[in-house]
Amino acid sequence: MSGSEPHMGSAFTFLPRGAAIQEFNVAGHNIVQNFPEAALYDLIPHPHFGETVGRTTNRIKGAVLHNLNGKTYHLSANNGEHSLHGGPTGWGKRTWEGPQKVERRGKEGIFFRHVSKDGEEGFPGTVEARVWYVAGMEEGKTVLDVEYEVELVGDECEETVVGVTNHSYFNLDLPAPTIEGTVCTLGTTLYQEITPDGIPTGKITTYPSLPATPNTPFTLGATEPDPDDCFIMNSDPASIPLDTRSLPMQTIATMHHPHTGLHLEIDSTEPAFQFYCGRFVDVPECETSQGAKVAKRGKRCGICVEPSRYVDAAGREEWRGMCRLRKGEVFGSRSVYRAWKD
Repeated sequence: MSGSEPHMGSAFTFLPRGAAIQEFNVAGHNIVQNFPEAALYDLIPHPHFGETVGRTTNRIKGAVLHNLNGKTYHLSANNGEHSLHGGPTGWGKRTWEGPQKVERRGKEGIFFRHVSKDGEEGFPGTVEARVWYVAGMEEGKTVLDVEYEVELVGDECEETVVGVTNHSYFNLDLPAPTIEGTVCTLGTTLYQEITPDGIPTGKITTYPSLPATPNTPFTLGATEPDPDDCFIMNSDPASIPLDTRSLPMQTIATMHHPHTGLHLEIDSTEPAFQFYCGRFVDVPECETSQGAKVAKRGKRCGICVEPSRYVDAAGREEWRGMCRLRKGEVFGSRSVYRAWKD
């Protein structure tokens, strides 16, 4: 791909802009939405294709943090009055250092690093974020192991809040324009009840319009079901550590498409995940620097599964322990993606 960065074998391509996953190839099929060259990610930034999202994930109510370092911090609002995915120029819009080839967990991997300065998008404290991508094959399956770390490295304050995830849009039937026909399962039926503008009410309850039993298959139609919600694997917020990597992996979601025979399984140490069917995507037709046409993308062009902490965990003191980062501590998480073809 023009403007793309290193491959790991023939399966994956990554970009320094947002430490993004640009290609995820399985048996000759790319299964993620993307742009063919790096410049287009800046030209059309709103879908967050493949980005590493931070300094926090999802929404923070009112774009404000109360009682952090004994202060109130006003953040950059980019979703009505709320902060979304770290603000208008969050980590997914930043150019990361890398990629650097490294060894991780005894395998060859790719490493990205980003230093986020004190005051960026209103967040306190200078932090260093790290991403490792480790690819391989296991029992005929293409595997991507994704690991995140964040440390508070500046002396401006004693604590801040962080959260990191990946925002890839999966479509197992590309180049089909939508995810219609995809058969999914979710590892939980619990979710954060939200207001019309996506802010949690504080209640964790059973999702109303999907199967009532975890891991029960359901099929995505032309318009329904249409979730854009945070599903909860661990409903005890006090038990969620800042670094979840020591916890057992859990399968949070699976999907397959009968037309292509492609399958995807997503495991994570994280306590929650956003499951989003792309209702807000509106990418116009565009051109590469060489004049090649790039197709438009619209509603339901892909499925996002975003392993994370709770929505508004940073903004609610009773949930903040899962994302509050103090000097000397490490935020960590790990997710593994396995894909294969029948």
